[in-house]
Amino acid sequence: MPEKNIISHIIQTALAEDRAYNDITTKTLVDKKQISQAYIISREDAVICGNAVIKEIFKKFDAKATVVSYHKDGDRIKKNEPVIFIKGPTATILSCERVSLNFLARLSGIATLTAEFVKQAGKAKILDTRKTTPGLRELEKYAVVCGGGFNHRRDLSDMMLIKDNHLAAQAKDMTIADIIRKVRQEAKKKIELEVDTLKQFTEALQARPDIILLDNMTTAQLKTAVRLKKHAKSKVLLEASGGIDLRNIAKVAQTGVDRISIGQLTHSVKAVDFSLEFVI
Repeated sequence: MPEKNIISHIIQTALAEDRAYNDITTKTLVDKKQISQAYIISREDAVICGNAVIKEIFKKFDAKATVVSYHKDGDRIKKNEPVIFIKGPTATILSCERVSLNFLARLSGIATLTAEFVKQAGKAKILDTRKTTPGLRELEKYAVVCGGGFNHRRDLSDMMLIKDNHLAAQAKDMTIADIIRKVRQEAKKKIELEVDTLKQFTEALQARPDIILLDNMTTAQLKTAVRLKKHAKSKVLLEASGGIDLRNIAKVAQTGVDRISIGQLTHSVKAVDFSLEFVI
C-alpha cells in the first residue's frame, strides 16, 4: 500500500478538483444534522481495490463518518454484492460519493484486468509499466499488485532501462557491450536492455545485463531467444513486451519467457461499475 502521505495528497487533490467542499446542491437541500446509511454495491464480478482510499476520503472530509469494508483489497467480489458500508452525515456521503466511486472503479478495474492476465500467464510474471495516469501512479501500481501482478520500475531513478532511443543516442561506434560496460561503471543499479531483433539479442546476451526486454517480437522469435539463453547457460531474465493482450498472452507465456510487461494494465483499463445506494 502506498504511504499515507501520498494517498492523502492524491485524495486532497481529487476532492478539490470536484469542489466537494462546495457542493451547492447538497448544501441547499440537505440538513447538516441529518444522518444516513449507505452501501457501495458492485454491479459486476471483479477484484476489489481501493478500500483504504475510500476510508481516507471520508476521514479527511468528515471524521464523523464511519466506513466499513466487507473485503480486503485483492478479494474477488460478486455482481450486486454490497462491498462497503457507510454511516454518517447525509451531506458528507453525498459530497464524497463521486470521488469515492471514481477511485474504487479505476483501481478495481486495474486489479481485475491484472488478475485475468495472471490467470493465463502460467509461470511467467505479469508486470506493469510507467504508462500510468499522471498523479495516480502509486495507487495504480498498488492495484496491479492486488491483482496478482508485479511492479516494474516505479520511476526513472528506480533502475537502468536502456531503450532503443538510448541506443540511438550513443556514438555509432559503441557496441551494446560498450554501453552495458559504461552503465555498470557509472551506476550501481539493476540493468535492463531493450532489443527488437534477434541479432541485438545475441549481442545483449553476451553483454550480460540483468534483464533483456524483447520488444514486439513474434512468438517464434521469443522461443528462439529462450533457446539461445538456455544454450548459453545464461542467468539473464527475459521479458516480453509490446502488442500483448488477453488474446495472445497464453501463447507468449508458453514461449518460456520469465516476465511479461503490459501497458494495458494501467493505460486503457475498463473501470468496474459500482454504485452508492442509500438505505431507505
